[in-house]
Amino acid sequence: MDVIGIKTCDTCRKAVKALEEAGKDVTFRDVRTEPLTTAEQVKFLHYFKDAIVNRKSTTWRQLSEEEREKLPLELLGAHPTLMKRPVIVDGDAYHLGWGKDVQAALL
Repeated sequence: MDVIGIKTCDTCRKAVKALEEAGKDVTFRDVRTEPLTTAEQVKFLHYFKDAIVNRKSTTWRQLSEEEREKLPLELLGAHPTLMKRPVIVDGDAYHLGWGKDVQAALL
């Protein structure tokens, strides 16, 4: 199971800890040190649509109005931390965030 996010993100840390405590084999990937490939960005956009862009993040608030109007792929390429997180890949299943629905599906 792959968890993709940012190592300093509390939600990502909670997800990894809970998954490991549930006996899952978890591999964590920090998008700051290993950014998403274009193929991954396209795949995540396909699964999650515009929800993949975290419009509540500090990074989003720091963008100009002009930058905010760019396409999600452009935004994620230029600002990897704009990705809503974590993205959890469990085989062929893709999950976004660490809400109760994702927890119920994975724990």
